[in-house]
Amino acid sequence: MFDTLPTTAQAFMDWPWEKIEPYYAELAERPLTPDTVHQWLLDWSSLTKLVSERFSRLHVAKTIDTTDEAVEKAFNDFLETVFLAAQSAEQTLNVRLLQSGLEPDNMAVPLSKIRADVEIFREENLPLMNEEKKLDAAYDKIIGAQTIEWAGEERTLTGLKPFFNTPDRAVREQIWRQKSARQLQDREAINANWRKLIELRIQQAANAGFGKDYRAFRWQMLKRFAYTPEDSKAFAQAIEEVVVPAASRIYAQYHSDLGVESLRPWDVDDDKDLLFSPPLRPYENPDDLDAKAAAIFQRVDPQLGSYFETMRSEKLLDLPNRKGKAPGGYCTAFPVAQRPFIFMNAIGSSRDVTTMLHEAGHAFHVFERTKLPYVPQMRTDMEFNEVASMAMELLSAPYLAAGEGGYYSEVDAARHRIQHLQKIIHFWPYMAVVDLFQHWVYENMEAALDAANCDAVWADLWRRYMPGIDWDGFADEMATGWQRKQHIHGSPFYYVEYGMAQVGAIQVWRNALNDQAGAVARYRQALAKGGTVTLPELYETAGATFAFTVPVMQEAVALLEKTIAELEATLP
Repeated sequence: MFDTLPTTAQAFMDWPWEKIEPYYAELAERPLTPDTVHQWLLDWSSLTKLVSERFSRLHVAKTIDTTDEAVEKAFNDFLETVFLAAQSAEQTLNVRLLQSGLEPDNMAVPLSKIRADVEIFREENLPLMNEEKKLDAAYDKIIGAQTIEWAGEERTLTGLKPFFNTPDRAVREQIWRQKSARQLQDREAINANWRKLIELRIQQAANAGFGKDYRAFRWQMLKRFAYTPEDSKAFAQAIEEVVVPAASRIYAQYHSDLGVESLRPWDVDDDKDLLFSPPLRPYENPDDLDAKAAAIFQRVDPQLGSYFETMRSEKLLDLPNRKGKAPGGYCTAFPVAQRPFIFMNAIGSSRDVTTMLHEAGHAFHVFERTKLPYVPQMRTDMEFNEVASMAMELLSAPYLAAGEGGYYSEVDAARHRIQHLQKIIHFWPYMAVVDLFQHWVYENMEAALDAANCDAVWADLWRRYMPGIDWDGFADEMATGWQRKQHIHGSPFYYVEYGMAQVGAIQVWRNALNDQAGAVARYRQALAKGGTVTLPELYETAGATFAFTVPVMQEAVALLEKTIAELEATLP
């Protein structure tokens, strides 16, 4: 009967559950033997990919226009009438595969992940998880609606960044104050949404047999087999010991160069380099953002360049910022089509270039891993997903200048790279704040229901890991920083992965400094493995080591500081 399934997700978008369910039922009843397991897995994968791509396409439509009520209704209806039932049916097939005792080639690691899912699955959590998705969408809607009047127009907060990139300190302060005031208007709405999220998560952990330990529940849900919460905290300790002093050195130099009494939030909210030099303008025509990216990827690797040209020709990019779009940027997968889709909010800044390179790294991962035959093999670890993206930022660095096909003059390419490398140093302490905040939240969930407690913990962590900035007079703005980090609300504990992956990406880049072609080849080999090997094995394949100790961080920071100094020496 599986030959009657649609071959595209577009033809599946309107299928009701009553039409889908018989396919799951057939798989649940079909004999499962060493001779039949291959076709069984292929058929299951065909069905799962259709459901997954339908979800992704609805999610894309919802984030492209958060004001479209028809799209929002279609998304919510799908969650309630199809996705919920499909998750339950998937669980039945997971159990069936495990009980068969069969282990097809390259399925040992995927089976360990399936086993983890089966152990924590509870039917009663499905509607709670659906409600969680709706609350996540509600958060996006709150943030997406935040605008202020500036320069005679209503602008999104993201759209303010070009105006913020000015040497005029008074203008920066005025924009920062207006933006922050607008964000604080939604303080109570976000707090109310937060309380609902925490209550849902408390209930999910209890339902799954974890008592009040949501972190242990989430750890297993995220398949974190390679490290523990204590390892995560030790990483934060290494950051405090090694990276915070490096970040402070950058701020100290900047403070001296700026010649002000103290650094204020509007001095460091964006690209510090812009206060001394004209803003980097990587492109004027919005079409140039992806056109020049295409040229860069062709230089990095012809196959990667070909992948990106496919995305351009098939309109798998939605790049410009506009009112009503959800915040941020992402890459999602359309697994039936074996295609990625990139969403971002481009405004003509150097940050757009970094985001474009980053999300393209995710896209290349989609192209490579969706070639695997079974969906469980395509499911990859977040800690490596971000190596795919962050390494691409660094592997593309030699080609940022216009002479190489990129965006900038040689001087501006160096400026972009300095900014990028300095941001990596500044990112790790921020990541540690986000991660440690979440450890506190899920170790103290009853206390975390009170947003005032969250504010206090965030402020303490901020002062510890982000020294050098004078927040005097802006205690509320500093303490509510957790409200503005989407991951905390929609993807609990999904942030340390960025810090870990940044270490792996720097090691891939370190290898590329000696052998660019060889480093890219190893990178692509790791992407193609999908989820068929363990996390440490993925890092090893890519030429990196899955470790985040003080010596590892010292090596990474030393390379970053050395390269920054070399690039600064080339500037006029």
